[in-house]
Amino acid sequence: MGKLTVVGIGPGDYGNMTVRADRALRECQVIVGYHVYVDLVRERYPDKEFITTPMTKEADRCRIALDAARSGRDVAMVCSGDSGVYGMAGLIYQIRGGEADPAVAVIPGLTAACSGAAVLGAPLTHDFAVISLSDRLTPWEKIEARLAAAAAADLAIVLYNPASKGRPGHLRRACGILLETLPESLICGVVRNIGRPGEEAAILSLKDLCAYEADMFCTVFIGNSQTASIAGKMVTPRGYRNV
Repeated sequence: MGKLTVVGIGPGDYGNMTVRADRALRECQVIVGYHVYVDLVRERYPDKEFITTPMTKEADRCRIALDAARSGRDVAMVCSGDSGVYGMAGLIYQIRGGEADPAVAVIPGLTAACSGAAVLGAPLTHDFAVISLSDRLTPWEKIEARLAAAAAADLAIVLYNPASKGRPGHLRRACGILLETLPESLICGVVRNIGRPGEEAAILSLKDLCAYEADMFCTVFIGNSQTASIAGKMVTPRGYRNV
């Protein structure tokens, strides 16, 4: 019986991958994942067997990985960012169920909230919420309720999956909900292609964010009432009294 390791590979560049993640990918025999994420590591681990599935085939991907481990091979399931933050770790455990085999381990990675925040400056120094705008698995009504609650609590907010070809207006809809509570002038930021070629960042107001042309490669940051733009960086103070 082999083992299955669910590996968070970070934003995509080797410099932001953990030592544990690199070791797991070097030691495994098979790498399984969504084809976009597998392509991020393929050149660095050329001696591996690679198995990919397209978007929306997450359950199939997990079953393939579990079956490969049951066949006696050591398998790594790669996830962009962190393996447990919108990653595959939970689904692997769900599909394996109460069985003891194969053994499953989870290796964390640098999620987009952290890596994108570092590009913008320090927008998450205080409490924050992370919300996905994808309604493929979560009803939009629930997403709306979470946005409204986070805004009412004056939390900084990180938005994952802000837009796609199938739902181009979701970021604008989310901004409309936030604007019911938050001011138009609120400092926000966007990072596209974090840690990958073509990385770019922008700091803008919540009003201007409504018209921003986001895509699935963007991570969006909404400041709280204390967030400011300082020397071109987005900064949310923690509240140190001696500053």
